[in-house]
Amino acid sequence: MSNTVAPSKPDDRIPPTPLAVEAGNPIGEFIQETIALTRRLFIQLQRRPSTLIAGIVQPLMWLILFGALFQNVPAGLFGESQNYAQFLGAGVIVFTAFAGALNAGLPVMFDREFGFLNRLLVAPLASRFSIVVASAIFIVTLSFVQTVVIIAAGVFAGAGLPGIGGLAAICLILFLLVIGVTGLSLGLAFALPGHIELLAVIFVTNLPLLFASTALAPLSFMPQWLQVVASLNPLSYAIEPIRYLYLHGDWSLGSVVMEAPFGSITFAGALLVLLGFASVALLSIQPLLRRRFA
Repeated sequence: MSNTVAPSKPDDRIPPTPLAVEAGNPIGEFIQETIALTRRLFIQLQRRPSTLIAGIVQPLMWLILFGALFQNVPAGLFGESQNYAQFLGAGVIVFTAFAGALNAGLPVMFDREFGFLNRLLVAPLASRFSIVVASAIFIVTLSFVQTVVIIAAGVFAGAGLPGIGGLAAICLILFLLVIGVTGLSLGLAFALPGHIELLAVIFVTNLPLLFASTALAPLSFMPQWLQVVASLNPLSYAIEPIRYLYLHGDWSLGSVVMEAPFGSITFAGALLVLLGFASVALLSIQPLLRRRFA
């Protein structure tokens, strides 16, 4: 369930932005640089739309095929879910966002190999961290586009639709997860020698994290050791709150969303875990980025 970006020679010309910035204004210059670099990524996507199309079609295939495979299971087998499509929907949403964020380092890696990143690093940028922020904005936007399509498809598959507050909570959950995974992927892009090694890490990471989470089956289906592993997997802390939003319109921050082997996890607890994961991921890559940017 990964959307691998095919290597293509990047356009060395960064599109100009209409934002006028006064000389000596570092914040304005940083915003201008970030906008320009983000526009460059979207121009590359416009020239290579198959990346976005594949990122939408693949999770839809998972939702349709897996939903059909388990549509005749006895009622109540997957907890409170009315059907397997409703149970699976949260897992597909989270894992699609995770797979896209895990691939965030590939454009940066290709820029490294084509030499464009070196040109950026020697350019008089206000802050080289605009490269990282632009990649994060690009990945978060793509993740939200994919999520909208999956949620809409889930309605037709019988998964239902959370309320306005539930949809806002889903956006917050995905934002925290995507920011953390994007940070780790960008760190790998600067730490690993080439895109072959980065692709190997992506392929080795994808499926184990999928099966060691609650995306495809509830914790009660798993052996004890796998329950412990799934309870330590950050993906489970994004999947279970979203699944709870689909099933309960009267959710609150104190609602228990997961019964882990070591205790009950509330909605607020899951958000704190995701916030901690994103914070640790971003803080851990900063020393590496500073060394590379220097």
